[in-house]
Amino acid sequence: MIVRFLLILSCSVSGYFIAFSYYGFPRSLVGLFSGLLIALFVIQIEQAIRKISLRTIFGGVVGVIVGLFIAFLLAYGLSFVSNIMERQQVVPWIYALLTGIMGYLGLVVGSKKMEEFPVFGFGSTRESGDCKLLDTSVIIDGRIADICDTGFIEGKLVVPRFVLDELQHIADSSDAMKRSRGRRGLDILNRMQKSSGVSIEVAEQDFPRIKGVDAKLVALAKERDGKIITNDYNLNKVAELQGVKILSVNELANALKPVVLPGEVMTVKIIKEGKEPGQGVAYLDDGTMIVVDDGQKYQGANVEILVTSVLQTTAGRMIFSELKDVALEKKSPVLNYRQ
Repeated sequence: MIVRFLLILSCSVSGYFIAFSYYGFPRSLVGLFSGLLIALFVIQIEQAIRKISLRTIFGGVVGVIVGLFIAFLLAYGLSFVSNIMERQQVVPWIYALLTGIMGYLGLVVGSKKMEEFPVFGFGSTRESGDCKLLDTSVIIDGRIADICDTGFIEGKLVVPRFVLDELQHIADSSDAMKRSRGRRGLDILNRMQKSSGVSIEVAEQDFPRIKGVDAKLVALAKERDGKIITNDYNLNKVAELQGVKILSVNELANALKPVVLPGEVMTVKIIKEGKEPGQGVAYLDDGTMIVVDDGQKYQGANVEILVTSVLQTTAGRMIFSELKDVALEKKSPVLNYRQ
């Protein structure tokens, strides 16, 4: 803040005295105002540059230098064209046109293609698909920390600044439930920072023109060619539509659940009644819901059931079953097949 104030002061004072030396007072006030505008313009450029990676800036500078050098060579070649040399008043404009075109092309191409240029290690800083971004839901969920502790995820995990801001906003909420979830997320991040297997990077890059944390997260993933680790179903679908790879902790948990096949017999405890009349609902240790036909009357008791079908969805897995005694009475085809 102090540096910006000194910049504004120096530009304004310099503009005042430059104008005063040529035009005197009060026209020197125009110089003062012009210096102020120049300082504000420089500050805006500085804020825009802060959001751009060093690789992009370096590539742009190299591209401009190469573009201007090519423009110089073209201008030097045109100096031998007699028709152009006969009209000396056109020459400066041709030089200006070549400089503008080649400088612009060099800036654009250099900033966009710098990651393909391996000199000085810039090409190796961006490994395709190696960047993993954490969203708010997966941080609050907490299982990502356990996964990191097991060593299945290593390296660098990126937490964007706007995700941290959302976590802070949730932690400061007046609602006790939201406040507890936000603080849990911050505690999970602190725990992950202390983990030896992973390192947490806070990405300062933001997208002011994009509204919504999810949309910004997708934009950052596309910018870094990275993946998003999330539990948000809607973010999963939106990211896939835009070609961004999603790593879902829920899908990982479902993949690691024990396989239950139709025809298996197991003992469960009926916890509550189901949506349909007479149905009972039980749960496995991993949280998988089991719907038991005619199981409502055994609520609170342990019963033997026979699995009839398994439904796998993106939200989880559901097991449909019926009481073993009832299945035997019906002579279930599934049971006969198993026998």
